[in-house]
Amino acid sequence: MQRVAHAPNLAIATLWLDALASDGIEATVQRQYLGGGIGELPPHQCLPEIWVSDDAQATRARGLLHDLQNLPQRHWACRACHEIVEGGFESCWNCGAPMPPL
Repeated sequence: MQRVAHAPNLAIATLWLDALASDGIEATVQRQYLGGGIGELPPHQCLPEIWVSDDAQATRARGLLHDLQNLPQRHWACRACHEIVEGGFESCWNCGAPMPPL
């Protein structure tokens, strides 16, 4: 087993675990219940950790998690009002029109 990442919280750790599983990488979350120890233990030691079962998949797992943490933000022009929409919005903040397909 090999640790591949620290997650900022249990919800993110679970999402990352699901992403790894969908890519065929067997992994587990460790330290998922240490959040209650913050204050008694240093906070960075209480973060959930993602561990892969097969050391040979660690590099691939790290790459996948890196890609998940660094998704590009899409900028698009609304077809209805021509407003430039930035970030992860799926509808125009000016008129509410849906994002055009890729």
